[in-house]
Amino acid sequence: MSRGRACVLGATGQIGRAAVRTLTEDGWEVTAASRGGGRDGSWGDDVLAVALDREEEGALAAAVGDGCDVLVDVVAFGREHAAQLEGLAGRVGSAVVISSGAVYEDGQGRSFDTQDRPDGFPEYPVPVTEAQRRVAPGEATYGTRKVALERQLLACGDALPVTLLRAGAVHGEYCRTPRELYFVKRLLDGRRRRVLAYDGESRFHPVHVSNLAELIRLAALRPASRVLNAGDPQAPTVAEIGAAVDDVLGLETETVLVAGAPPQGGVGETPWSGTHPVVYDMSAAERELGYRPVTGYAESLPQTVAWLAAQLDGRDWRQAFPKMVRNYGEALFDYAAEDAWLERHGRQSRDHRTGRG
Repeated sequence: MSRGRACVLGATGQIGRAAVRTLTEDGWEVTAASRGGGRDGSWGDDVLAVALDREEEGALAAAVGDGCDVLVDVVAFGREHAAQLEGLAGRVGSAVVISSGAVYEDGQGRSFDTQDRPDGFPEYPVPVTEAQRRVAPGEATYGTRKVALERQLLACGDALPVTLLRAGAVHGEYCRTPRELYFVKRLLDGRRRRVLAYDGESRFHPVHVSNLAELIRLAALRPASRVLNAGDPQAPTVAEIGAAVDDVLGLETETVLVAGAPPQGGVGETPWSGTHPVVYDMSAAERELGYRPVTGYAESLPQTVAWLAAQLDGRDWRQAFPKMVRNYGEALFDYAAEDAWLERHGRQSRDHRTGRG
């Protein structure tokens, strides 16, 4: 028996692929909308794939047609996209929209968007609840656009019940900015020493794409206007992530820990690095949706690592993951700088032990 009709917007992206698969398995009739109208190999033949560019006037309304029971939007940003969804009120039973932990700011007004943070992540309480203060809405940054989106959609009230999922660091297959690349590529390149700033204790709460898809599934079954954090059951430290990747590949790495910020340039800086931990409180999702994660970080890692290795096979990492270059720069794998610092560090350590220096 069908649970109803679901439409997933952004269906061939990382989150969309998993959402379509999970909803289909749960008994929904799914329309998978994406710019190219493509399909994922894991979808069944009953999934209807359609081409849709939401920026074309009337395209989203046409794709929804006579209506759907739930609209899942994984590619919504800012007021214009909120207005698109508002215009579907009455034709859409409810919506589930992906937001981000980037909406939060700390007591000093710092957020992920703040450009002058000298010490990594903002200083949030541990864990961060959905009541944490947010950045001001606007169109200037990723975080401000997500806040604008949230506010406008929540104002719809009963006309369009919307669950907004504030995702942590999304990981898993098909990620365009896979943070695990930092460790996987080093090991595949034969690197057996690594430097980690902040004593390797940095934490940035991850959420596996299958856990995010489970939250989407549960929210579709329980329509309401709400905001919920989206995270894994664990928020491992960066050192624990590196060790877990070592275990998956069956290799050993010597880790050189640095107290505080990266000692030189980007040496020791990872996509998770920062002084202050970012850990999201998941109790609201557990209470309101009955959420139970379907996987943990370590459990999900082998499939992620295998996928990353396949993407890197015979390809330059910059071609395989161009968005990683835009987000983190080519210094992410500046082995020459690492080796030079490690040589100086080793010499200084030896001099210190022998009383010289």
